[in-house]
Parts: sequence; structure tokens; C-alpha cells
Amino acid sequence: MAKKYIVDLDEDEVSQLQSIIKKGKHKARTITRANILLMATDRETDQAMPTAGYAYASTVRAHVATVQRIREKFVIGGLDFALKDEVHPPKPKKLDEKQEAFLIATACSNPPVGRVRWTMQLLADHLVNVGVIDSISDETVRQTLKKMKSNRG
Repeated sequence: MAKKYIVDLDEDEVSQLQSIIKKGKHKARTITRANILLMATDRETDQAMPTAGYAYASTVRAHVATVQRIREKFVIGGLDFALKDEVHPPKPKKLDEKQEAFLIATACSNPPVGRVRWTMQLLADHLVNVGVIDSISDETVRQTLKKMKSNRG
């Protein structure tokens, strides 16, 4: 049997959640979580329906597991913990400084024979063929050149 997490909000928390919903200035996820927590405090629904999580989920158009997870997060860590997203670690950069310098130098050089200019895919393929990197997408090349404010030609 699954654990039941009882959401018990005080008046300040209820007013804070209602203001989040009414203002509409927050992320959609935060508003959905606020709706879930407000519905979870409704004692009548919990007693009337043994599967109250299903009722909440269908009302806010979320999965039942999401409702259970938000209730659990509230009980464990409080209101802010339940409403906020977890901080995700930054993705590591695909290219280091030397590889970026090589990419920029290549983009500024003459294009291959038979081509008018370097394309993003040509640059990506060239970096792989030369052995600068194992694999890279043309989108990563584009973002790197855009970040460096380089002009391809």
C-alpha cells in the first residue's frame, strides 16, 4: 500500500497559494503545483474518494504520480520545496577553448574546393574528420559561432 501524505496548510500558506494562482505571473508548473496543494487540503474530497489523487490529477491535467510527488514534497520539505523546481546542474561544454579556436579559424578560412562557403554541417564534419572531437552536431557549431559573434564569411 502506498504511503499517504496528508497536506495540512495554514491560512498564510493557503493565501500564498491562492495569490500564485490568481496572479498568473508564475510558471505553469508552479501554478499546477499550487492547485494540487489547494485541492489536497480539501478534507471532504479525501474522505469521499479513496482515490483522491486521481480526482486531483484529472482536474489539473497532471499524472497521478505528479500529485503524489507534490504532496510528498510538501510534507517532507514545506511549501517552497513543493512549489520550486530542483536546480539542475549545468551541462558540460562540448568544445574546450582550443577546439573553439580551431572551429573559428576553420570557419574564417577558405571553404573546401567546390564550395562557396562553410556550412554548419561542413564545419561539424570537418572537426570530426580532423580528429578535433569525436562527434558534434551542426547546432553546437552554430551556437559556438553565435556565442563568439563570428561571421562565417
